[in-house]
Amino acid sequence: MFLWSLCFPLIAFGLSVAPPLYFGFLRAGLTGAVLLLLAFALRRPMPRGLGVWLNLLWAGIGSVLLGFSGMFLAAERVSPGIATVIANFQPLIAAGLAYVVLGERLTSRSARGMAIGLVGIIITALPSLASGGAADSLAGVGLILLSAIGVAVSNVFLKRLAGQIDPLMATGWQFVLGSLPLLLIAAVFETPRSDMWSAQFALNLLVLSLVGTALAYVLWFWLLQRSTLNRLNVFTFLTPIFGLILGAVFFGERLAALQVAGVALTILAVGQLHPSEEAQATALEDGRK
Repeated sequence: MFLWSLCFPLIAFGLSVAPPLYFGFLRAGLTGAVLLLLAFALRRPMPRGLGVWLNLLWAGIGSVLLGFSGMFLAAERVSPGIATVIANFQPLIAAGLAYVVLGERLTSRSARGMAIGLVGIIITALPSLASGGAADSLAGVGLILLSAIGVAVSNVFLKRLAGQIDPLMATGWQFVLGSLPLLLIAAVFETPRSDMWSAQFALNLLVLSLVGTALAYVLWFWLLQRSTLNRLNVFTFLTPIFGLILGAVFFGERLAALQVAGVALTILAVGQLHPSEEAQATALEDGRK
Protein backbone atom coordinates (compact mmCIF):
# COMPACT_ATOMS: atom_id res chain seq x y z
CA MET A 1 0.00 0.00 0.00
CA PHE A 2 2.92 2.33 0.73
CA LEU A 3 4.37 1.66 -2.73
CA TRP A 4 1.01 2.43 -4.35
CA SER A 5 0.77 5.68 -2.39
CA LEU A 6 4.12 6.74 -3.85
CA CYS A 7 2.47 6.70 -7.29
CA PHE A 8 0.24 9.74 -6.58
CA PRO A 9 2.84 12.51 -7.21
CA LEU A 10 4.47 10.52 -10.02
CA ILE A 11 1.14 10.14 -11.82
CA ALA A 12 0.34 13.84 -11.31
CA PHE A 13 3.62 14.86 -12.94
CA GLY A 14 3.22 12.38 -15.80
CA LEU A 15 -0.28 13.63 -16.62
CA SER A 16 1.00 17.21 -16.72
CA VAL A 17 3.15 16.45 -19.77
CA ALA A 18 1.63 13.32 -21.39
CA PRO A 19 -1.86 12.43 -22.70
CA PRO A 20 -3.66 10.17 -20.20
CA LEU A 21 -4.21 7.09 -22.37
CA TYR A 22 -0.72 7.22 -23.83
CA PHE A 23 0.76 7.67 -20.36
CA GLY A 24 -1.25 4.70 -19.10
CA PHE A 25 0.11 2.58 -21.96
CA LEU A 26 3.70 3.63 -21.21
CA ARG A 27 3.29 2.78 -17.53
CA ALA A 28 1.74 -0.64 -18.18
CA GLY A 29 3.90 -1.52 -21.18
CA LEU A 30 7.19 -0.74 -19.45
CA THR A 31 6.08 -2.60 -16.31
CA GLY A 32 5.07 -5.70 -18.27
CA ALA A 33 8.18 -5.72 -20.46
CA VAL A 34 10.58 -5.48 -17.51
CA LEU A 35 8.77 -8.18 -15.52
CA LEU A 36 8.71 -10.58 -18.48
CA LEU A 37 12.39 -9.97 -19.26
CA LEU A 38 13.19 -10.78 -15.63
CA ALA A 39 10.95 -13.86 -15.70
CA PHE A 40 12.60 -15.18 -18.87
CA ALA A 41 16.08 -14.43 -17.51
CA LEU A 42 15.23 -16.46 -14.38
CA ARG A 43 13.70 -19.20 -16.55
CA ARG A 44 10.34 -19.04 -14.86
CA PRO A 45 7.72 -21.37 -16.42
CA MET A 46 5.41 -19.94 -19.07
CA PRO A 47 1.67 -19.89 -18.39
CA ARG A 48 -0.09 -22.93 -19.85
CA GLY A 49 -3.69 -23.58 -20.76
CA LEU A 50 -6.42 -21.51 -22.38
CA GLY A 51 -8.12 -20.86 -19.03
CA VAL A 52 -4.96 -19.38 -17.55
CA TRP A 53 -4.45 -17.07 -20.54
CA LEU A 54 -8.08 -15.93 -20.45
CA ASN A 55 -7.74 -15.09 -16.75
CA LEU A 56 -4.57 -13.11 -17.52
CA LEU A 57 -6.37 -11.26 -20.30
CA TRP A 58 -9.29 -10.30 -18.06
CA ALA A 59 -6.89 -9.25 -15.30
CA GLY A 60 -5.05 -7.02 -17.80
CA ILE A 61 -8.24 -5.51 -19.18
CA GLY A 62 -9.40 -4.76 -15.64
CA SER A 63 -6.20 -3.28 -14.23
CA VAL A 64 -4.90 -1.45 -17.32
CA LEU A 65 -7.63 -0.81 -19.88
CA LEU A 66 -10.30 0.04 -17.29
CA GLY A 67 -8.23 0.84 -14.18
CA PHE A 68 -5.44 3.04 -15.56
CA SER A 69 -7.47 4.72 -18.31
CA GLY A 70 -10.44 5.46 -16.02
CA MET A 71 -8.23 6.91 -13.30
CA PHE A 72 -6.07 8.99 -15.66
CA LEU A 73 -8.96 10.34 -17.75
CA ALA A 74 -10.87 11.35 -14.60
CA ALA A 75 -7.96 13.33 -13.14
CA GLU A 76 -9.12 16.68 -14.55
CA ARG A 77 -12.83 15.96 -14.21
CA VAL A 78 -13.31 15.25 -10.50
CA SER A 79 -11.94 16.64 -7.26
CA PRO A 80 -9.45 14.54 -5.25
CA GLY A 81 -12.03 14.02 -2.50
CA ILE A 82 -14.68 12.55 -4.81
CA ALA A 83 -12.06 10.45 -6.57
CA THR A 84 -10.77 9.06 -3.27
CA VAL A 85 -14.22 8.12 -1.97
CA ILE A 86 -15.42 6.45 -5.18
CA ALA A 87 -12.15 4.63 -5.85
CA ASN A 88 -12.28 3.10 -2.38
CA PHE A 89 -15.54 1.34 -3.13
CA GLN A 90 -13.30 -1.14 -4.94
CA PRO A 91 -13.08 -3.58 -1.98
CA LEU A 92 -16.89 -3.72 -1.77
CA ILE A 93 -17.20 -4.33 -5.52
CA ALA A 94 -14.49 -7.00 -5.31
CA ALA A 95 -16.27 -8.66 -2.39
CA GLY A 96 -19.39 -9.13 -4.51
CA LEU A 97 -17.39 -10.42 -7.48
CA ALA A 98 -15.34 -12.71 -5.23
CA TYR A 99 -18.51 -14.29 -3.90
CA VAL A 100 -19.87 -14.94 -7.41
CA VAL A 101 -16.63 -15.95 -9.16
CA LEU A 102 -14.53 -17.43 -6.35
CA GLY A 103 -17.17 -18.52 -3.86
CA GLU A 104 -15.30 -16.45 -1.26
CA ARG A 105 -17.50 -15.30 1.60
CA LEU A 106 -16.83 -12.24 3.71
CA THR A 107 -15.81 -13.11 7.27
CA SER A 108 -17.28 -10.99 10.04
CA ARG A 109 -13.91 -9.34 10.68
CA SER A 110 -13.35 -8.51 7.00
CA ALA A 111 -16.87 -7.09 6.67
CA ARG A 112 -16.40 -4.97 9.79
CA GLY A 113 -12.98 -3.83 8.58
CA MET A 114 -14.38 -2.79 5.18
CA ALA A 115 -17.25 -0.85 6.76
CA ILE A 116 -14.99 1.01 9.22
CA GLY A 117 -12.35 1.61 6.55
CA LEU A 118 -14.84 3.12 4.10
CA VAL A 119 -16.20 5.44 6.80
CA GLY A 120 -12.62 6.44 7.62
CA ILE A 121 -11.88 7.22 3.97
CA ILE A 122 -15.05 9.32 3.62
CA ILE A 123 -14.18 11.32 6.75
CA THR A 124 -10.60 11.76 5.54
CA ALA A 125 -11.86 13.12 2.19
CA LEU A 126 -14.36 15.58 3.72
CA PRO A 127 -11.98 18.58 3.83
CA SER A 128 -11.14 18.03 0.16
CA LEU A 129 -14.82 17.75 -0.68
CA ALA A 130 -15.60 20.98 1.17
CA SER A 131 -12.76 22.93 -0.44
CA GLY A 132 -14.00 22.27 -3.95
CA GLY A 133 -11.13 21.99 -6.40
CA ALA A 134 -11.71 20.54 -9.84
CA ALA A 135 -15.29 20.75 -11.05
CA ASP A 136 -16.92 17.38 -10.57
CA SER A 137 -18.68 16.03 -13.63
CA LEU A 138 -20.90 13.03 -14.18
CA ALA A 139 -18.40 11.74 -16.75
CA GLY A 140 -15.55 12.05 -14.23
CA VAL A 141 -17.48 10.20 -11.53
CA GLY A 142 -18.33 7.50 -14.07
CA LEU A 143 -14.67 7.14 -15.06
CA ILE A 144 -13.54 6.76 -11.45
CA LEU A 145 -16.26 4.15 -10.89
CA LEU A 146 -15.15 2.37 -14.07
CA SER A 147 -11.59 2.36 -12.74
CA ALA A 148 -12.73 0.89 -9.40
CA ILE A 149 -14.67 -1.84 -11.20
CA GLY A 150 -11.65 -2.58 -13.38
CA VAL A 151 -9.34 -2.97 -10.39
CA ALA A 152 -11.89 -5.22 -8.66
CA VAL A 153 -12.21 -7.40 -11.77
CA SER A 154 -8.42 -7.63 -12.03
CA ASN A 155 -8.06 -8.66 -8.39
CA VAL A 156 -10.67 -11.41 -8.72
CA PHE A 157 -9.02 -12.93 -11.80
CA LEU A 158 -5.54 -12.63 -10.27
CA LYS A 159 -6.86 -14.46 -7.23
CA ARG A 160 -8.10 -17.24 -9.53
CA LEU A 161 -4.55 -17.58 -10.84
CA ALA A 162 -2.90 -17.58 -7.41
CA GLY A 163 -0.89 -20.77 -6.96
CA GLN A 164 -1.21 -21.75 -10.64
CA ILE A 165 1.36 -19.45 -12.24
CA ASP A 166 4.65 -17.77 -11.40
CA PRO A 167 4.17 -14.24 -9.92
CA LEU A 168 6.57 -12.58 -12.40
CA MET A 169 4.84 -14.22 -15.36
CA ALA A 170 1.38 -13.40 -14.00
CA THR A 171 2.01 -9.72 -13.43
CA GLY A 172 4.15 -9.30 -16.54
CA TRP A 173 1.62 -10.80 -18.96
CA GLN A 174 -1.23 -9.01 -17.18
CA PHE A 175 0.29 -5.62 -18.01
CA VAL A 176 1.41 -6.53 -21.53
CA LEU A 177 -2.02 -7.91 -22.49
CA GLY A 178 -3.80 -4.94 -20.91
CA SER A 179 -1.53 -2.35 -22.52
CA LEU A 180 -2.06 -3.46 -26.13
CA PRO A 181 -5.75 -2.42 -26.47
CA LEU A 182 -4.95 0.77 -24.55
CA LEU A 183 -2.25 1.60 -27.12
CA LEU A 184 -4.73 1.13 -29.97
CA ILE A 185 -7.26 3.47 -28.34
CA ALA A 186 -4.56 6.04 -27.52
CA ALA A 187 -3.34 5.99 -31.14
CA VAL A 188 -6.85 6.84 -32.35
CA PHE A 189 -7.76 9.58 -29.86
CA GLU A 190 -4.48 11.13 -28.69
CA THR A 191 -1.34 12.76 -30.06
CA PRO A 192 1.70 12.90 -27.74
CA ARG A 193 3.27 16.32 -27.25
CA SER A 194 6.52 16.89 -29.15
CA ASP A 195 8.22 18.15 -25.97
CA MET A 196 6.92 15.33 -23.74
CA TRP A 197 10.12 13.33 -23.49
CA SER A 198 12.71 14.70 -21.10
CA ALA A 199 15.13 13.24 -18.57
CA GLN A 200 12.70 14.15 -15.77
CA PHE A 201 9.74 12.48 -17.49
CA ALA A 202 11.79 9.35 -18.29
CA LEU A 203 12.97 9.05 -14.67
CA ASN A 204 9.44 9.66 -13.41
CA LEU A 205 8.07 6.92 -15.70
CA LEU A 206 10.84 4.53 -14.69
CA VAL A 207 10.21 4.92 -10.94
CA LEU A 208 6.43 4.75 -11.40
CA SER A 209 6.64 1.61 -13.52
CA LEU A 210 9.33 -0.32 -11.66
CA VAL A 211 8.72 0.64 -8.03
CA GLY A 212 5.10 1.81 -7.82
CA THR A 213 3.74 -0.76 -10.28
CA ALA A 214 5.99 -3.76 -10.96
CA LEU A 215 7.26 -4.30 -7.42
CA ALA A 216 3.91 -3.44 -5.84
CA TYR A 217 1.91 -5.81 -8.07
CA VAL A 218 4.37 -8.70 -7.70
CA LEU A 219 4.06 -8.35 -3.92
CA TRP A 220 0.26 -8.14 -4.25
CA PHE A 221 0.09 -11.36 -6.31
CA TRP A 222 2.44 -13.07 -3.83
CA LEU A 223 0.04 -12.09 -1.04
CA LEU A 224 -2.99 -13.32 -3.01
CA GLN A 225 -1.41 -16.78 -2.90
CA ARG A 226 -1.41 -16.66 0.89
CA SER A 227 -4.63 -14.96 1.95
CA THR A 228 -8.21 -14.27 0.90
CA LEU A 229 -8.92 -11.36 -1.42
CA ASN A 230 -11.50 -9.84 0.93
CA ARG A 231 -9.06 -9.80 3.83
CA LEU A 232 -6.26 -8.23 1.78
CA ASN A 233 -8.56 -5.64 0.22
CA VAL A 234 -9.20 -4.00 3.60
CA PHE A 235 -5.55 -2.95 3.58
CA THR A 236 -6.11 -0.95 0.37
CA PHE A 237 -7.80 1.72 2.49
CA LEU A 238 -4.29 2.54 3.75
CA THR A 239 -3.12 3.75 0.32
CA PRO A 240 -4.65 7.27 0.46
CA ILE A 241 -3.72 7.44 4.15
CA PHE A 242 -0.05 6.89 3.29
CA GLY A 243 -0.47 9.56 0.61
CA LEU A 244 -1.67 12.08 3.19
CA ILE A 245 1.17 11.23 5.56
CA LEU A 246 3.76 11.59 2.79
CA GLY A 247 2.29 14.98 1.90
CA ALA A 248 2.52 16.10 5.52
CA VAL A 249 6.09 14.85 6.03
CA PHE A 250 7.73 15.87 2.74
CA PHE A 251 5.58 18.74 1.45
CA GLY A 252 4.51 20.41 4.68
CA GLU A 253 0.80 19.79 4.07
CA ARG A 254 -1.27 20.16 7.24
CA LEU A 255 -3.80 17.51 8.22
CA ALA A 256 -7.19 18.81 9.32
CA ALA A 257 -8.78 17.40 12.47
CA LEU A 258 -11.28 15.45 10.36
CA GLN A 259 -8.45 13.89 8.37
CA VAL A 260 -6.68 12.80 11.55
CA ALA A 261 -9.94 11.19 12.71
CA GLY A 262 -10.32 9.47 9.34
CA VAL A 263 -6.77 8.15 9.52
CA ALA A 264 -7.43 6.76 13.00
CA LEU A 265 -10.62 5.02 11.83
CA THR A 266 -8.81 3.50 8.84
CA ILE A 267 -6.06 2.14 11.07
CA LEU A 268 -8.77 0.73 13.34
CA ALA A 269 -10.30 -0.99 10.30
CA VAL A 270 -7.01 -2.76 9.54
CA GLY A 271 -6.74 -3.63 13.23
CA GLN A 272 -9.93 -5.66 12.90
CA LEU A 273 -8.04 -8.24 10.85
CA HIS A 274 -6.53 -10.82 13.15
CA PRO A 275 -4.95 -13.92 11.61
CA SER A 276 -6.72 -16.32 13.98
CA GLU A 277 -10.03 -16.30 12.13
CA GLU A 278 -8.46 -16.96 8.74
CA ALA A 279 -6.10 -19.55 10.19
CA GLN A 280 -9.07 -21.48 11.56
CA ALA A 281 -10.81 -21.31 8.19
CA THR A 282 -7.66 -22.51 6.39
CA ALA A 283 -7.22 -25.37 8.85
CA LEU A 284 -10.83 -26.39 8.34
CA GLU A 285 -10.41 -26.35 4.56
CA ASP A 286 -7.20 -28.40 4.81
CA GLY A 287 -9.01 -30.90 7.00
CA ARG A 288 -11.74 -31.30 4.38
CA LYS A 289 -9.15 -31.94 1.70
